[in-house]
Amino acid sequence: MCEKARVIVRMLQGCNSMNKLRKIHSHVIINGLHHHPSIFNHLLRFCAVSVNGSLSYAQLLFDRFDSDPSTSAWNYLIRGFSISSSPLYTILYYNRMLLSSVSRPDIFTFSFALKACERIRLIPKCLELHGSVIRSGFLADAIVSTNLVRCYSANGSVEIASKVFDEMPVRDLVSWNAMISCFSHAGLHHQAFSMYSRMANEGVCVDAYTIVALLSSCAHVSALNMGVMLHRIACDIRCESSVFVCNALIDMYAKCGSLENAVGVFKGMRKRDVLTWNSMIIGYGVHGHGVEAISFFRKMVASGVRPNAVTFLGLLLGCSHQGLVKEGVEHFEIMSSQFHLTPNVKHYGCMVDLFGRAGQLEKALEMIHTSSCHEDPVLWRTLLGSCKIHRNLELGEVAMKKLVQLEAFNAGDYVLMTSIYSAANDAQGFASMRKLIRSHDLRTIPGWSWIEIGDQVHKFVIDDKMHPESALIYSELGEVINRAILAGYKPEDSNRTAHTLSDRCLESADTSHSEKLAIAYGLMRTTAGTTLRITKNLRVCRDCHSFTKYVSKAFNREIIVRDRVRFHQFAGELIVIRVLYSLGVLLKLSPQDSLKGKVRETGDETIIDTEVVIMVWNKNITETRKSTKEKEESKPQKLQRLESILWDCNT
Repeated sequence: MCEKARVIVRMLQGCNSMNKLRKIHSHVIINGLHHHPSIFNHLLRFCAVSVNGSLSYAQLLFDRFDSDPSTSAWNYLIRGFSISSSPLYTILYYNRMLLSSVSRPDIFTFSFALKACERIRLIPKCLELHGSVIRSGFLADAIVSTNLVRCYSANGSVEIASKVFDEMPVRDLVSWNAMISCFSHAGLHHQAFSMYSRMANEGVCVDAYTIVALLSSCAHVSALNMGVMLHRIACDIRCESSVFVCNALIDMYAKCGSLENAVGVFKGMRKRDVLTWNSMIIGYGVHGHGVEAISFFRKMVASGVRPNAVTFLGLLLGCSHQGLVKEGVEHFEIMSSQFHLTPNVKHYGCMVDLFGRAGQLEKALEMIHTSSCHEDPVLWRTLLGSCKIHRNLELGEVAMKKLVQLEAFNAGDYVLMTSIYSAANDAQGFASMRKLIRSHDLRTIPGWSWIEIGDQVHKFVIDDKMHPESALIYSELGEVINRAILAGYKPEDSNRTAHTLSDRCLESADTSHSEKLAIAYGLMRTTAGTTLRITKNLRVCRDCHSFTKYVSKAFNREIIVRDRVRFHQFAGELIVIRVLYSLGVLLKLSPQDSLKGKVRETGDETIIDTEVVIMVWNKNITETRKSTKEKEESKPQKLQRLESILWDCNT
């Protein structure tokens, strides 16, 4: 290399901007060194890989290079596009490289190309690259194999990813993390935990990425004990202060029903980002704590963190579940007016749900018509659910007709409409819906539930006979049902349930719903006083909700059930009622001596026992009965009526 070339290379090594690079490039051209391979590679490297570079300039350099570029030059350009906003160009340049008579792909080429396939979900190209890797003899390389695992994982090919992983001769920490993330993202949380056990048995130490991937699985199946253990490990390896890890911890604790621990992690953070605040706001939202969600939102804005679309989704969710109509409308409006964010179908869905729960069905319908996504079945399905709560047959038929027009053949819609006809005693409509369900051969989503016992997560489905302790579980369930009945539980009639259930459960109406099996097993395998935490993939049906409440009372256990919409909390002899302003029945209690031990005020949440519910109910409906001359209800009728309203509005 001549002296001029060495000087230019040193200049390129110290280059930190495109302006400087252009000046250096001009010197290269003036001195006739633009064909020099080393100088070309340095120019290309800065343009393609540096954060201050320019891929368009790199393309210009590459396409005008007269000689056949080296493998390194190809790799610079392929790598640059693999991490850019245009990863498809990675594949285009890879294909061009295959036509080269000089350069051949190496382990770096395959790694960058696989990264691009991972991002753009190109499974055919992934398979092609896999074959090329095998033919080139690079499959034994940990970097290439790990990228294959990640690529197959992103494309949903978990089995192939697992096979590649198992065949790796040498696995590093990144490989293990890739496989755990693969299982977690695919919803195979038990496999993620099993992979972690294998990893520990082989003596591989975890890092922050391992912990975050596992915390995601813990959050999905409410594996609180496992999550707490991972929190301790994070402290041991000193990554608990990482924003990345803290955000995952907050999300896990919130989704496991432990808001206190989520708040504890939040308060201990020195630095917070938008994901941190969103995790707390969404956590409060799914728990039905709308007031707290709004409070956190205000603190977030005051701290200078700009909210995004996810922030407002958590806010609206909390407002919807707590009946904060005015507050929900205000925040929906400032989303676009103040923060210039465009609402999507999820935000509109929350607003339709907000108005629907409050009984403002006309406003819910107006919200759909004025939205930019008025043809989305989700909005009409939400309206249909509100029509069931408030027994509005006319509007329910409008929503159902629209769903049929949109060809949104969802079994839950038909079952929901069937229940509306049933409540209205419309035999003809009921029969027509049942006929449509049969004619379309609509199948409901199977329901399943998880419960964590010790460090193991157990999964149950309806009529589950696969569990190794199945016989004992069913025997225990029989005893649990008997004790619940003695405590006041009245199982719903099977025929009636099959007709009136919506997508809240979508399981056959008998005693072996998945959450009942999970509760029975939890009572079998935990000591008295232990809180049972159940996670369910569908909404909890009315019968299971009632069953859980009376089991909680009979066994004096706190039971927390998380379904696909929200949390349901049952506290032994007490029931937890979150006041809904939309009910028009506000529980305004001042704890007196006669109510000590029966009433506990915590913010906007009032925890009371059934006697106080009856007392408050009497107080609030006396005037109504006087004006309408309703017949006096018995105590069980009063409680059942109030419970029905609260359950419909809170689920």
